Amino acid sequence: MTKKMIMFDIDGTLLDHDNNLPVSAKEAVRLLKEAGHEVAFATGRAPYFIQDLRKELEVDSFICFNGQYVEIENEVIYKNPIDRELLSDLSGFATTQNHPLVYLGAEFMRSTIDYHADIEESLTALQIDTTQIEMNANYYNDAEIYQTLLYCKEQDETHYRSNLQGLNFIRWHEYAMDVLPLGGSKAKGIEKFIEKKGFTKDQVYAFGDNLNDIEMLKYAGHSVAMGNAPEEVKKVARYVTKDVGEDGIAYGLQMVGLLS
Repeated sequence: MTKKMIMFDIDGTLLDHDNNLPVSAKEAVRLLKEAGHEVAFATGRAPYFIQDLRKELEVDSFICFNGQYVEIENEVIYKNPIDRELLSDLSGFATTQNHPLVYLGAEFMRSTIDYHADIEESLTALQIDTTQIEMNANYYNDAEIYQTLLYCKEQDETHYRSNLQGLNFIRWHEYAMDVLPLGGSKAKGIEKFIEKKGFTKDQVYAFGDNLNDIEMLKYAGHSVAMGNAPEEVKKVARYVTKDVGEDGIAYGLQMVGLLS
C-alpha cells in the first residue's frame, strides 16, 4: 500500500467523551505506523497540552493552535502568530465587555484575569492543568500568540465579528471561542505539512468532530467525521464513522481501507 498521511483531531476524535484514549484507537495508531503510514495530530490544543498523548502514541509531528503552528519530528516548520495590533484591539474591546482572554504562546499561556470560573470549567473539562495559567494581560507584547481563548456567550459573538473583522472566531465551548488569524485553519497547517513531507492532498486522511475541523475535512482528499460530530461537520466529510466512544477511529480506518 502507498504511504498515506493520517491527521487526527484530538478532543472528541482520538480522546473520548471522558478524555480517555480508547484501547482500539491506540491499537489503530500502532497498526498504521507499523504499516509505514505517517500519523500526526491536528488540534486546537497547544503543544504543552498534548505531551502525554504524544508520548503514549509515539507521535512526533503535530499541527497545533488550529493550524498556526506546525512541528515535524521536533522541527518547527511553520508559524502564523496573530498580529500584535489586532491582539491589542481584541484586548481593548474584550475589556470593555468584561470578557476574559487566555493568550496561547508556543511555551506558555497567560490570562487577562487572575481567576474566572468559565476558564476553570472549560479547561478542566479537557484535563488541562489551570495552575499553569498566570495573569499577564499584556502577554501578547512579550511573546508570539498563535491562538487566544475568548470567554463570552453566543449572543455576544456578533459584537466581536463586526468590530474585529481581521480575526477569525470559532466557538468550541458554551463559554468560549478560539480566536485565530484571519484565514488561519487546520487546512492551512496541513498544506504546509504535506508540502514539507512530499504528500499530495489525495494521500491525506483527516479525522475530526467539531467546527474547527470543517476546513480540514474539506481540504483532505479523504475526510472522516466522527459519529458524535454536529450535522454541519458531517455534511462536509466524505465519510462518517461511529461515535468516538464506540471505537469510531478503528471503524473509520476500516471504512477508508487503511485497516482490515
